[in-house]
Amino acid sequence: MTEGIGDTPTPHAEHHLPAQSRRLELWLPLTIVIVDQLTKALVRATLPIHDSVTVVPGLMDFTHVRNTGAAFGILNYAEFPFKTVVIAMIATAALVGVGLYAASLAHHQLVARIGLALIIGGAAGNLLDRIVAGSVVDFVDVYWQTHHFWAFNVADSAISVGVAIMILDMLGVGTHASNPV
Repeated sequence: MTEGIGDTPTPHAEHHLPAQSRRLELWLPLTIVIVDQLTKALVRATLPIHDSVTVVPGLMDFTHVRNTGAAFGILNYAEFPFKTVVIAMIATAALVGVGLYAASLAHHQLVARIGLALIIGGAAGNLLDRIVAGSVVDFVDVYWQTHHFWAFNVADSAISVGVAIMILDMLGVGTHASNPV
């Protein structure tokens, strides 16, 4: 059965998007990976490891550090056999899972699709580092007085923004009873 102009779509008609409608899920993560890898290459080329350059005095530096652990430096100082391989495999499994979930979203779920595209791009950028170098280059060092947040990078930022968007979407922020989706 085909649908013409003015026909009411079947409940599952919008569930799977045609390839051309999936451009967002392709280009946004690809852009994030490119920007992430370019910024990391720039840091590696211009800033020796553990050196810093002040960006905003008293608030933010660019500091070249390597994260051999997981998110927020978890397991960074833990040493165990095949650590890089184990973390890369877990990251790959998570990336595949998020990708499969993203592929199942309907066309009208734009906010969720954007959030997941950001997460996928960030995860892919960091996974690429883990596979190629065995560690992730982090360089954005935000601090207040002697209190430092974990150093992060473009990929981490994309993941954090993507997760925030997903949480807001799940909470229904921005949807109104008068404007149902």
